[in-house]
Amino acid sequence: MSFSSEVKNELCRLRPAEPCCAAAEAYGLAECGHAFSPAAVSLQTENPAVAQTYRDFLSQVCGLPEEAWRDASRPGGLHIVGLPEERSRLRVLERFGHAAGEISLRLNRANLECEECAAAYLRGAFLSCGTVTNPSANYHMEFNIPHYHLSRDLLTLMQELGLRARLVRRKGSQVVYLKESELIEDALTLMGATGASLELMNIKMVKDIRNTANRIANCENANIDKTVAASMAQIEAIRKIEQKQGMDGLPEELRELARLRLENPEMSLRELGEQLSEPLSRSGVNHRLRRIVEFADRLG
Repeated sequence: MSFSSEVKNELCRLRPAEPCCAAAEAYGLAECGHAFSPAAVSLQTENPAVAQTYRDFLSQVCGLPEEAWRDASRPGGLHIVGLPEERSRLRVLERFGHAAGEISLRLNRANLECEECAAAYLRGAFLSCGTVTNPSANYHMEFNIPHYHLSRDLLTLMQELGLRARLVRRKGSQVVYLKESELIEDALTLMGATGASLELMNIKMVKDIRNTANRIANCENANIDKTVAASMAQIEAIRKIEQKQGMDGLPEELRELARLRLENPEMSLRELGEQLSEPLSRSGVNHRLRRIVEFADRLG
C-alpha cells in the first residue's frame, strides 16, 4: 500500500465532532471530486475507503437515501460513486449554496462556519483529489483541481492556514502543491493524519542521519586521499634527494624525518612526530616535510 493510501485510510477513520465540520468535509469531498454540477456529482478513486467516506458524508449532510447512489468499478481497481438522478444532484448543490447555472466553480466560504471547518474542508479535498509521495523518496503533496477559480480559492485557503502552497498548471488541470517536508507535516497534522505526520518525521530523521553519515564519510575519504597524495609527493622528493646527492646532503634536523617517512609511507603527521628521537607536533612535522620537498625541488 502506498503512503498516500495509508494517509487517506487514516483520514477516512476520522469523524468530526461538530456538525458544521462534517458539512465542511462533505463539501470538500463533493466540490473537489470528479464532478460537481447539475449534470454530474461523482467521485472516481482507487481507494474503496474514500469511496465509502464520500457516500457517507454526502448522505449524512445532504439527507440522501441509500437508493440515490450508483456505484461502479472499472479495471485497475477504479471505484466510481455518483448520483444518477438530477434531483439528488440539485439537492447537493443547493445544500452547499451553489446554483445550477454557475459559470465557474468557486469555494463558498459560507460552508466554513467555525475555526475548524477550513481544516475539515481541506481533509475532504485531499481525500477527493489529493496525493502525497512516499517521504522515503521525495517530499511532495498536491491537490489536482480541474477548475481554475476553485484552485485559486484553495490556494488562498491553504495560505491562510499557514501552508505556503504554490500553484502550477499541468495537463489542463490546476495543481496546488507543497514541496517542503515541514509544510507537508503541518498539512497532515492539520487534516488529522497525525500518524502519517509522525511517520514522515521519523523517515526524515533517518534520512538526515544517513546524509550526515555520508557527508562525514566523504569528508574522511577526501582527507585520506589528500594524506596519501601528500605522502607520495614527500617520498618522491626524498628518493630524488637520495639519487642526486644522498641523505647526507639534507640538513641534520631533516635527515631523521626523511628516513622515517621513507620507511613509513602510511603514517600520519602526528604518528611521525611521535616516532622522532625528539618528538614534534603535527605542525612541526608538516613544516619540516615541506622543507624537504622544497630542498628536492631546488635540485632540479
